[in-house]
Amino acid sequence: MTAPSSIDPAQFLHEHLAQASPDLLREMLTTFVNTLLSAEADTVCGAAYGASSPERVNQRNGYRHRDFDTRAGTIDVAIPKLRAGTYFPGWLLERRRRAEAALTSVVATCYLLGVSTRRMDKLVQSLGITGLSRSQVSTMATDLDEHVESFRTRPLDAGPYTFVAADALVMKVREGGRVVKVAVMVATGVNADGHREILGVQVAAAESGAGWLGFFRDLVARRLSGVRLVTSDAHAGLVEAIGATLPGAAWQRCRTHYAANLMATTPKSSWPAVKAMLHSVYDQPDAASVQAQFDKLLDTTQAQLPAVHAHLDEARADILAFTTFPKGLWRQIWSNNPNERLNREIRRRTDVVGIFPDRTSLIRLVGAVLAEQHDEWAEGRRYLGLEVMNRSRLNLVDTTDTAEEDTTTALGALSA
Repeated sequence: MTAPSSIDPAQFLHEHLAQASPDLLREMLTTFVNTLLSAEADTVCGAAYGASSPERVNQRNGYRHRDFDTRAGTIDVAIPKLRAGTYFPGWLLERRRRAEAALTSVVATCYLLGVSTRRMDKLVQSLGITGLSRSQVSTMATDLDEHVESFRTRPLDAGPYTFVAADALVMKVREGGRVVKVAVMVATGVNADGHREILGVQVAAAESGAGWLGFFRDLVARRLSGVRLVTSDAHAGLVEAIGATLPGAAWQRCRTHYAANLMATTPKSSWPAVKAMLHSVYDQPDAASVQAQFDKLLDTTQAQLPAVHAHLDEARADILAFTTFPKGLWRQIWSNNPNERLNREIRRRTDVVGIFPDRTSLIRLVGAVLAEQHDEWAEGRRYLGLEVMNRSRLNLVDTTDTAEEDTTTALGALSA
């Protein structure tokens, strides 16, 4: 029932307070909104409702009702219709949308926090809203798209990014009427100020060399520079993409992933001893001691475990790449464990979805989660100290200069 064009505030409040209705706020808001719409329609017509006036230019012709979801619940908005032309309160409503902007922001935030559409429906019903379908939740969540896109395509101008880590997660989406697995590739880095950043996120059909190559080319195009070490697992396509797009950057094979690979080669009865010796390599106080302890590990396994010996010998340079950097950085750069913690947070938010309807919705949620994490890192304390970061860069410069001098001397000796 549509409210009259004017109300007596004192009588209105007296009647509703006397009833003590639990929906008082929603009823008051409905009456107030409909009164405003009726008054505005009278202004458009040039005369009050039901009044005869020579200044009238149009006539009212009933109402069309529309549900409007607000933070106070769902209210029934009665939009006046006119005999000539149309009237639409653009200051209050948006065409083809039934929720106010603030409620849309709340729903988008709940979506980002991993609230499922089923729980979302129960949540809004507890607020007095008639309910939200999955399509309505998805439509409201699209407000995140612009934010996520600007985050994913921003220039990487806080470099040099001395240390970078890369990893991929496998998730399910619907494509062509069937459920397929896709790879979500994520890269993080430490900027010049010592803070961690989310460098990029992309979705590829599979974790392949082509996918990783396109991912790193995009990072370089966005001005990723100064990379000296990339930590990741031993995916062949990933390692090749690092070499092709980041010349001069070393590769650190994640020690946690390598231990799992080595365990598959080691007899079950021998694994505890091999694992203990491998851990002792990482426990050494300096680079020289690390290399010496690794030599002992090779000597121990050479006779009794030749397959393990060959595995260790082949991977030596890759798993000990961290030793060229200051000791204070080793724990942060010798494995992908920091990225694994980030992956667990992504999984916590995406597991409630299960199967995404398309890649766009996958990027929307994962990108929003990563943007949120990026902001937390920027506001938090430094991941690496500036002093040790500067020393790591100076050590690399000294090493490069020494290598160039040695090369020049050797070439001179050959010429002589």
